[in-house]
Amino acid sequence: MAAVSLGRAVGAATAGLSISLISCFLLYRARSKLHPWKKTREGKRRRGLVEAIGNTPLIRINSLSDATGCEILGKAEFLNPGGSVKDRVAVKIIEEAIESGELVEGGIVTEGSAGSTAISLATVAPAFGCTCHVVIPDDAAIEKSQILEALGAVVERVRPVSITHKDHFVNVAKRRAIEANKAKNDATVEVSGHVSHNGQSDEGSGIKSRGGYFADQFENLANYRAHYEWTGPEIWNQTKGNIHAFVAAAGTGGTIAGVSRFLKEKNKSIKCFLIDPPGSGLFNKVTRGVMYTKEEAEGKRLKNPFDTITEGIGINRVTKNFMMAELDGAYRGTDQEAVEMSRFLLRNDGLFIGSSSAMNCVGAVKVARALGPGHTIVTILCDSGMRHLSKFFNNQYLAEHGLTPSATGLEFLS
Repeated sequence: MAAVSLGRAVGAATAGLSISLISCFLLYRARSKLHPWKKTREGKRRRGLVEAIGNTPLIRINSLSDATGCEILGKAEFLNPGGSVKDRVAVKIIEEAIESGELVEGGIVTEGSAGSTAISLATVAPAFGCTCHVVIPDDAAIEKSQILEALGAVVERVRPVSITHKDHFVNVAKRRAIEANKAKNDATVEVSGHVSHNGQSDEGSGIKSRGGYFADQFENLANYRAHYEWTGPEIWNQTKGNIHAFVAAAGTGGTIAGVSRFLKEKNKSIKCFLIDPPGSGLFNKVTRGVMYTKEEAEGKRLKNPFDTITEGIGINRVTKNFMMAELDGAYRGTDQEAVEMSRFLLRNDGLFIGSSSAMNCVGAVKVARALGPGHTIVTILCDSGMRHLSKFFNNQYLAEHGLTPSATGLEFLS
């Protein structure tokens, strides 16, 4: 009888253990669907689009390294499926929204973006069963809105105005999410004033919705967390901790904030710097604690909050994401330097990079010259030149703005 009781007890314990293990496995499977990038490893087959994001190579930029005596390394984010560093942000924003219940399958993700974040959201959203509505300033490179429409996103082009204006592209995107939430349960959401890339109004366009979620890349700290939890650790591992400085420009501030904070936590001696384009106030904020630009101090007001040929970087306000950055200083970059750098890298390294990537490389050389030979400096190659053909790589456009490249070496850097 004792043996039977013991057998029953052992059987019950075994069954209980099996149930617990199965429950843990199912819970892991459910959570792993939301965080597939956390378990990706190089050399392993990747399941689906989301797992293909990240683990981008860190490449030595030979021409700049040889010229400065430093190891200048670029994180090749243009190799992400959506073509830019913003793929990471798109995944993190959507994952956190789904986990919080603010976004459900069939919902609409809305965003106000100058291009790259919008393209990444439009690329990633379908992998989570969602759609995308993008509001974009009408002076952004036309190919960006064309890509968005090809990806199936609803695209709304609006005139550039101050962020304080109700019709700033970010504020319009926020309103679109509110409208979508008012029309839940598979009702059709009408997009008021939708304008396609060819300038034709399409008042009757609409998409089915199960509610909307405003991605809010500027203030949503999921942006910062994507780089603190993901990009920063990759850089640290790829350099094996042998890194002396990191430099990048800022738009939303998520990349420079997440990477700088992670690297500083690993090694306080790592120097982190901002490179800031013309018209942006961040250089003054970092170096003097005051947010203003020379142009505004002279009583001028540009048609945009910042006036530069570069896209996606530069801003005249401090975002929640940028507030998380830990910086040791800042450098200024010019449009001419960015244009010349892009052509220099194309000629000497075969790197066809976009305007923000070129500005980052300008910053890398300035940091290298300040620190001296023998240092390892990392920057971000945000996207390729394919999204910048109508402006940054358009010879006529550059000539009209006095930016025709002419340098043969790095003599263009001040």
